[in-house]
Amino acid sequence: MTVEKPKELREFVFKIVILGNAAVGKTSLINQFVEKAFKEDYKPTLGANIIRKDVDIDGEDAHSKIRLIMWDLAGQEKYSVIRSMYFQGCEGALLVYDVTRYNTFESIKSKWLRDFKKYIRKESVYILIGNKTDLSDQRVVPTEKGKELAENIKANHFIETSAKLGENIEEAFLLLVKQILSNHGVNL
Repeated sequence: MTVEKPKELREFVFKIVILGNAAVGKTSLINQFVEKAFKEDYKPTLGANIIRKDVDIDGEDAHSKIRLIMWDLAGQEKYSVIRSMYFQGCEGALLVYDVTRYNTFESIKSKWLRDFKKYIRKESVYILIGNKTDLSDQRVVPTEKGKELAENIKANHFIETSAKLGENIEEAFLLLVKQILSNHGVNL
């Protein structure tokens, strides 16, 4: 008879940022993740919204309770001066583009990743997200291009989502959290 060793309980607080141009769906991704809801009316984020969600993840040797503090940063250029302050203590980022707007895809490397790397310590985690896959008839950024960019920028993962339909939202956030846990030496 083998006796199973009880799992260690570990608790973490991780600050993550959600980055991307205005109207790529950053707030909608968070709303789906936290509330399982989508709001049709678009209201731009002013400065930053801070949202909390608790997540439980079972690993090989530990059960981890994670408090995620998500900073939804405004994508408008007028906020770029103060944006650097929001990165302090950040563990990871979701870099979001809209698959129907090519300029949002291009700005991931030229703007958002550059800002993130400028203000964050080197071992931080970031995932590339192509959002709004439900608008397939308006799509201008093919999945392959997203995969290529993810490889090119050395993103930890690439995933496509639909905040409207709730597709791959939970997976995107959990990929980020699991990668951060791994960086903290937690075996998953």
